[in-house]
Amino acid sequence: MTQQPPSEVVDRPVVGSYPTYAGAQRAVDFLADNKFPVEHTAIVGSDLRMVETVLGRLTRGRAALAGAGTGAWFGLLIGLLLSVFAAGAHNVIVLLVSGLVYGAVFGAIFGFVGHAMTGGRRDFSSRSQIVAARYEVVADAQVADEAKNMLARLAMRED
Repeated sequence: MTQQPPSEVVDRPVVGSYPTYAGAQRAVDFLADNKFPVEHTAIVGSDLRMVETVLGRLTRGRAALAGAGTGAWFGLLIGLLLSVFAAGAHNVIVLLVSGLVYGAVFGAIFGFVGHAMTGGRRDFSSRSQIVAARYEVVADAQVADEAKNMLARLAMRED
């Protein structure tokens, strides 16, 4: 069973089509700069795909280092929260430093062990994002002609 998009998006005519999201954003920004009621528009991406960019090899050492960094931040947060109850400035510094150190140590251990337990099935780090092949600016039917005319002026200016 396929879901249909909300009817307010389906019933809106396309007033501009762009190969990049930045182009569609620029079009809506142009409409806003020219006092067009942009609350009657939307940017719709089509032909979505997931792109995973591989950032590099993930070794046990790098996993431990990443875990240490995350653990250090978490330990610092815990130390900061506990320092609210500390009696003196010296105790505050001790809590912050010990939270940072213990967090880094335990984070490194968990990062190392966690990566070792994968058995080499995912020895790389990556970043994922959803991108569209095309971005269309749509507008409510009552203002679509005005938006289309304004975007035609933008296209002439950019040529």
